[in-house]
Amino acid sequence: MATDTAGKKNGAGNSQSSDDAQPPRIDVALQYIRDLSFENVAAQKYVNMEVKPELTVQVNVEANKRSENRYEVILRLNASARDGDITVFLLEVDYAGQFVLSNVPDAHLHPLLLVECPRLLFPFVRRIARDLTADGGFPPLNIDNVDFVSLYKSELARQKARQQAEGQSG
Repeated sequence: MATDTAGKKNGAGNSQSSDDAQPPRIDVALQYIRDLSFENVAAQKYVNMEVKPELTVQVNVEANKRSENRYEVILRLNASARDGDITVFLLEVDYAGQFVLSNVPDAHLHPLLLVECPRLLFPFVRRIARDLTADGGFPPLNIDNVDFVSLYKSELARQKARQQAEGQSG
């Protein structure tokens, strides 16, 4: 009897019923820098590189269907540093991943593409930003974690407000 119990724990001898649905799956097929620009304005204009500039960082996400179950998700990072009204540097990174999604219900597809996929890409974008700013002669830009859930909810609220405004003006 101990053999039967151990067999069941390991799944040996058990056939899965046809009612068991396959769990959702995300596979990263490819990830890459889609577009990259770093403009070191301070060095070009001989601005004091020792300044502590004011940083502005913006993150956006875009998702595009490529085939039946393959999607490209683009994580856009724009960072600028200013010292008063003088631009010190500009950084723009479009980092993309192609994801193969399997067994994902339609209701979960949109949040998966705009929340979970960017979470997988973000550490790579953060490293690129850190390395580029350091290689540009500045302290490394260490970007805080991004709350993609809040970003997603804000975008949904913005779209809903725009639709309501268009409905009232029409």
